[in-house]
Amino acid sequence: MEDRVLIFLAGLDYEESLYIKKLLLDLEPSTQENFIQIYSEKRRDPVLILVCILAGFVGFAGIHRFVTERIGLGLVYFFTGGFLLIGTIVDLIRHKKIARKYNIKMAARTFELLGVWKN
Repeated sequence: MEDRVLIFLAGLDYEESLYIKKLLLDLEPSTQENFIQIYSEKRRDPVLILVCILAGFVGFAGIHRFVTERIGLGLVYFFTGGFLLIGTIVDLIRHKKIARKYNIKMAARTFELLGVWKN
């Protein structure tokens, strides 16, 4: 793997890094570069998700669901006050898992966009 790819992987959490490394393993360096460029724009940092969840405590509950493209659930959170803040508290605990799930979905979409899909 190229240096740029290894530097990018170092900035990810452990599980996401392993997943992306496995996907990039057999790809050509130019395809790896394309993937990294597109994926880095689409992925969401767990800290961003955490900040959005915390914003739910002071006003706009569910913004983290809009950021992760879960519009329907975001609307439910907004109109119910984050399920009376219980759902917001649960999501506060699970913010890394929410980000990881979204990022893995974005990795799959990026591979589809590049036309290189692996199981």
